[in-house]
Amino acid sequence: MSARLNLTVIRCADIEASAAFYRLLGLAFEKHRHGKGPEHFASTGEGPTFELYPASERFPVTMGTRLGFAVASCDEACRLLEEAGHVIETPAADSPWGRRAVAIDPGGHRVEIVS
Repeated sequence: MSARLNLTVIRCADIEASAAFYRLLGLAFEKHRHGKGPEHFASTGEGPTFELYPASERFPVTMGTRLGFAVASCDEACRLLEEAGHVIETPAADSPWGRRAVAIDPGGHRVEIVS
């Protein structure tokens, strides 16, 4: 038996602000709602589906979840994020995995960016 990642869901205090952050990395989102569930954003491009759900009392912000995205240019992604007022915790630098940086999304998730 084998498995592959199909879906990642994070809970956000402000899904609009989080969607704006991830759009700067190149993700495209559509608003979805399943039945009576909450409205949320889904990115179904290449790779697994990535969803941003609103946090609630039952499902709080998913702190501690670390995400990683490969982008065309780590430096350009960092520039766009900084210009939009986001924190770059670890500036872009060469690493064994390529050009790499770590940014903080509006919900406090650490987001690794590599190219």
